[in-house]
Amino acid sequence: MAAFCSALGTVLLILVVVAAAPAAVPRAFGLQVYEVISGSMAPEIPTGSLVYVRKAKAEQIQAEDVIAYDGGGGALITHRVVENRTLMGEFVTKGDANEKEDPNPVSYDQLRGQVVYSIPYLGWIAGLLSETTGKLAAAGMIAAAVLLHVAAGIMFRKTES
Repeated sequence: MAAFCSALGTVLLILVVVAAAPAAVPRAFGLQVYEVISGSMAPEIPTGSLVYVRKAKAEQIQAEDVIAYDGGGGALITHRVVENRTLMGEFVTKGDANEKEDPNPVSYDQLRGQVVYSIPYLGWIAGLLSETTGKLAAAGMIAAAVLLHVAAGIMFRKTES
């Protein structure tokens, strides 16, 4: 029984680490991580994806690159660049799933960075972990894992005496 408790505690800790790693580890390498909440970039970047964004110089962004930019009101938008108007300091963008280009150009000041990678559907897990309920669930799993390891240690000591 002690070995089972210890193994279960280890599995719970591994689950928490595996769930948090895709959002936490890239930040250590200078990437920002965002969850995609609309389908404007489907099918390449479906709703619920995690996108990894690297800071980039606006002048170096090219047509067909995917960028993340401040859409106003706290919204972050991920769309493909149709044209980089360097003289005007703006991008013409379009969501892959949209028929037309976005009605307003994106100024260089709005640029957060270039999307360098995306993982479909993992954004939903990251989104859950960033909410209070998800944080409480992760903390509960960690607490349960610690208690299981303590219980296993107590059971091991009792069997040795």
